[in-house]
Amino acid sequence: MTKKLLINQTFHELRAALLENGEIIDFVLEREGHHPSDETIPRTGNIYKAKVLRILPGMQSAFVDIGQSRAAFLYVDDAYLPSIEEQRQMQLRYKEEQEKLEKLGGAEQHAPGPSVMGEVIPDELSTWSETLGMKIRPESATIESFLSEGQEILVQVAKEPISTKGPRVTRLITMAGRYVVFMPFVEHTGVSRRIENEEERERLRQILESIRQEEKGIIARTLAESQSLQTLQNDYKMLIKIWKEIEQKSQKLPPCSLVYKELSFVQRVLRDITGEDVDEIIVDSKEVLKDAEKFIAKYLPSLRGKIKLYSGDIPIFESFGLELEIERGLSNKVFLRSGGSLNIDQTEALVSIDVNTGKFIGRQNLEETIVKTNLEAVKEIAYQLRLRNCGGLIIIDFIDMEKEEHRHLVYTSLLEALKKDRAKTNVLPISALGLVEMTRKRTRDTLVRIMGKKCPYCEGAGRIRSPQTVCFDLLRALIKSLKSTKGKKIFIFAHPEVTNELCGEDFNVIENLEETYGKSLIIRSENNYHLEQFEIFPQELPTSS
Repeated sequence: MTKKLLINQTFHELRAALLENGEIIDFVLEREGHHPSDETIPRTGNIYKAKVLRILPGMQSAFVDIGQSRAAFLYVDDAYLPSIEEQRQMQLRYKEEQEKLEKLGGAEQHAPGPSVMGEVIPDELSTWSETLGMKIRPESATIESFLSEGQEILVQVAKEPISTKGPRVTRLITMAGRYVVFMPFVEHTGVSRRIENEEERERLRQILESIRQEEKGIIARTLAESQSLQTLQNDYKMLIKIWKEIEQKSQKLPPCSLVYKELSFVQRVLRDITGEDVDEIIVDSKEVLKDAEKFIAKYLPSLRGKIKLYSGDIPIFESFGLELEIERGLSNKVFLRSGGSLNIDQTEALVSIDVNTGKFIGRQNLEETIVKTNLEAVKEIAYQLRLRNCGGLIIIDFIDMEKEEHRHLVYTSLLEALKKDRAKTNVLPISALGLVEMTRKRTRDTLVRIMGKKCPYCEGAGRIRSPQTVCFDLLRALIKSLKSTKGKKIFIFAHPEVTNELCGEDFNVIENLEETYGKSLIIRSENNYHLEQFEIFPQELPTSS
């Protein structure tokens, strides 16, 4: 199993793809408007000294000014900073509840099982988010009780602006290093749930407890597995140093200022998606090479000697067959090798994925054909979600399977395929209708939105009216005009496809209308008209003076 990291730079566009045996397992993109040198972009991880603009008690949220064109959104649970005493009481209550469940016969017997609640595939910060999800904010702590308009607060971008929405921010700041995450406002020790070996988890937990500062939090990232005490301690000390600089800087800066800027694109790629098991890092720019080598020398010595400059005549992504994969990631229809297909539609509310057998007819029976198509679709769906960075609510319409064992097989295969994903997912079992409901954590915009825009012709609807439908609309408007105008001539301007339809044998109504109303209809084709556009101009009789 070989892993390669490819980084491509084309002027102000940067792309990185992590490959495993030639398959993309992670893809990130930044371009002008998302460029690392542009400090105006509120990137995930950036920290700002903000000013509260408006409190919304009815939504238990607030809008805060971070010095951008759009105000940032702050939800009550992200705005409340619990005291250390509150956190400790919460942890004590949680332990007591767990002990009660164990006495009653185990938490598994009394908690809703996967058949009801589904399976959560965590990201590496799930230990922290789950701890905070234990309702450490008391019900009495409404947002207007601890925030006020004009108040200056320190916030961190949790989600970048997506579509028309501004950034979402939080006061529960985290500082991510290579191996650990430092939390200045949460007293907690955690280990990424993606590290499954219990002995290793316990070893890491003991190390973290030994290096953690009092009343501070720390989480071991997935890459911390097998790392030494010294390595983790050095990473933690570096984060504490950065945090102290942030605190000092925030005291001097005016409100609505950037206090801490997240690492550059290349540095974040090396920190977050590149593991020790990467065999090769290939870049096609001397500027990127210099940035990467400097970062590797300081923080990732294990990757020394693995980076090289690409010098081929064919562009790097094209050389590795990635341009075709990105094209597939922009298409609504994705074909499977068997002949089946996926229809992927992304809307504001959700992402829908429909699985079809297509040309695949199988060899033995219908059920076998359906199961094989669904199993092949599972791998492609997990791949497309990573490639496109789809987030929020996702509905998958698998082909209906009669046997429960087949539905279970497809469901478990989907869970296994999603384990390659860095994003947190929550997947419900296949319903009786063959649907899977799942969520995927989203922190940045999707590939489709970054690389595409709404079609100016259909205005994002995906469909336009047929020429025949436009003809009927035109005829209704024309009859209205014929009845109301006194002139002898009426000019009709429309798209050529519409005029062809209007004058064709199927309609054959123009002569009829001219005879009925005693007026002349003059039809003109306009190539620059939208298919749905038409205009009717009556020639009015001159009025007598």
